[in-house]
Amino acid sequence: MSALFIAALGVMTFVEVADDMTEADGQAFDQAVLAWMQPVAGEPRGPWWLREAAADLTSLGGISVLALFAVIAFAFLLIQRKNLSALLLVVGLAGGVALSEGLKAMFGRERPPSAFQAVDTLNASFPSGHALLSTVFYLTLGVMLTRAFPRAHLKAFVLGAAILIALLIGLTRVYLGAHWASDVFAGWCAGAAWAMALWLVAYAIGRRQAVSDTGPHDEVLPPEPVADTPPAVIGE
Repeated sequence: MSALFIAALGVMTFVEVADDMTEADGQAFDQAVLAWMQPVAGEPRGPWWLREAAADLTSLGGISVLALFAVIAFAFLLIQRKNLSALLLVVGLAGGVALSEGLKAMFGRERPPSAFQAVDTLNASFPSGHALLSTVFYLTLGVMLTRAFPRAHLKAFVLGAAILIALLIGLTRVYLGAHWASDVFAGWCAGAAWAMALWLVAYAIGRRQAVSDTGPHDEVLPPEPVADTPPAVIGE
């Protein structure tokens, strides 16, 4: 039920942000956030190393980095015979790219002025593709990894780390002038909704396969045998 609630909340919040984006109050908020992040255009607030760190972190949401991580995770899941999780990971990232590009084409929002952009940008601004895709990928991967940990505090740590990465990537997009604040917030909402929708699909398929073991599924591999260690010889 929590996944369904998050998915519904994400969709409703995205619609609200998209509506506010065209109004004066929403535009004033975006302008105020950008002006605070960069008091001087092209010079993000803080020491020089903070800008370098932000540039490094923002690359974690780029399509090239996400594709590399996805290939590694996909191969690992296949080795572990987690065929359903591997398939959902690919569908999640590919669907996220399609969702991001489709929404950008629909809204066609201009990015912040080029003088504020400390990194190169491409297509339209709304929603942030980095925020959306990083939320989809890292949150989906985090949910999958929680299945490997039986204890609640380990599950919470993995999910917390995934959420933190997605939040940091989104914040760097505003800090570096690549997006308006509402772009990033909308990207988080859409990405969370899509990731939770995938989780619900995985849950439904898992419940169905508990009765009928057909189609792609996640196998539970037996633990590897541990070789007996010979006892130490006295006097050695």
